[in-house]
Amino acid sequence: MKKNIISLFVMGCAITSMTILHSCENKTEEGTTTDATEETSDLGGQSSVSDDVSQQDIVKVASGSKDHTTLVAAVKAAEYVDVLSNAGPFTVFAPTNDAFNKLPAGTVENLVKPENKDVLRDILEYHVAVAVYKTDMLRDGQVINMANLGNVKVSIKNGEIFLNETAKIVGTVPAANGIIHVIDNVLLEKK
Repeated sequence: MKKNIISLFVMGCAITSMTILHSCENKTEEGTTTDATEETSDLGGQSSVSDDVSQQDIVKVASGSKDHTTLVAAVKAAEYVDVLSNAGPFTVFAPTNDAFNKLPAGTVENLVKPENKDVLRDILEYHVAVAVYKTDMLRDGQVINMANLGNVKVSIKNGEIFLNETAKIVGTVPAANGIIHVIDNVLLEKK
């Protein structure tokens, strides 16, 4: 009896494995089959996944915003698209284009140059926390550790939330892998 149960279990596992393998095959127009992993191997990372049904990740939300084209360009130049498309959870403090325009002339253009990628990455990491901080979780005097290991201090004045007393949260957008807080100034770490 025990031997029969084991045999049935092994046979069930074999049938399940064959079903999974068969479902991973795709028919081409010529009628030949291809392995699905071969077909998707050069599509890129998580950012290349197409999903029009689920809530969008942080990168897709930012990419859809006309007010964040500079931030999206910086994320691309830093090669962080896949990182911020992953599961997270992330809180991104996202400066608007106007916030970037407040920086000295030529700053952004200089930062997106390949030779400045490490500096750009450090600045972008100073805008990302590896956790979800909704606005109702933020408290006056709270210190948030950022992805670059720097700290951002939260202050609340007249019901408005500021980071390092210079960047005000002007909007919040949830995403599939975290939350985006739109800010009106770029966060610059004091070193």
